[in-house]
Amino acid sequence: MAEQTALADIRSEEGGGKPDAAVVRDALGVGVAVGLSGFAFGVTSAGSGLTVLQTCALSLLVFTGASQFALVGALAGGGNPLTAAAGAFFLGVRNAFYGLRLSQLLALPRAVRPFAAQWVIDETTAVALAQPTRRSVRIGFTVTGLTLYVLWNLTTLLGAVGAEAIGDTDAWGLDAAGPAVFLALLAPMLKTTTERAVAGAAVLLGLGLLPVLPAGVPVLVAALAAPAALYIEGRHAPKPAGRMKADNDAPRDDR
Repeated sequence: MAEQTALADIRSEEGGGKPDAAVVRDALGVGVAVGLSGFAFGVTSAGSGLTVLQTCALSLLVFTGASQFALVGALAGGGNPLTAAAGAFFLGVRNAFYGLRLSQLLALPRAVRPFAAQWVIDETTAVALAQPTRRSVRIGFTVTGLTLYVLWNLTTLLGAVGAEAIGDTDAWGLDAAGPAVFLALLAPMLKTTTERAVAGAAVLLGLGLLPVLPAGVPVLVAALAAPAALYIEGRHAPKPAGRMKADNDAPRDDR
């Protein structure tokens, strides 16, 4: 069933394809542009007190920029390590939902899937979903993932090692580079009113609670915007026609 769904979602490989060179060019553009921001993470992480080894381990094993910035940002703000890790974890959960979609589009062999899962992030998902055929999806995902993984980890190392030479990272604004890239990728995907409402409510909750809650906790609370918006939308959604008719046809007791 999953394979049939995937095939229905992908256009015919004949006539609807995209030149491989164009896919590679787009993927390299995203991979290089975002990969270079790993330098900002390396500097910020080292500035928050993590060692070079710990900083590089985060990029090698976690490899999801927004979660990494959330973790080191919370630690730099004096947050509890467990709270900081929880905030980073919930930010990273979105990658699991990306994986559900990409697993159908990529249709990779079982032996390859655990390795491909490491590259399921915002950028690879965005590039893959923009492709018209399975071949171009695979090329876009692979080139973006490989380029970004190599550059992100290399620039993370350079940033962590060179942190002392840069000095105060806040003065350079490097701590905002990662979140800015994440928002730039997210904004074009907010197409419906519900999605914009969730994003707006999350921003208000996160910023509003920042002065009163420990570092890392506002991110967790902001996640409540999604179920709240969906609940409100469900309450105001019109009843299906079949259900309304069934309600009207139900026998009444006029006694």
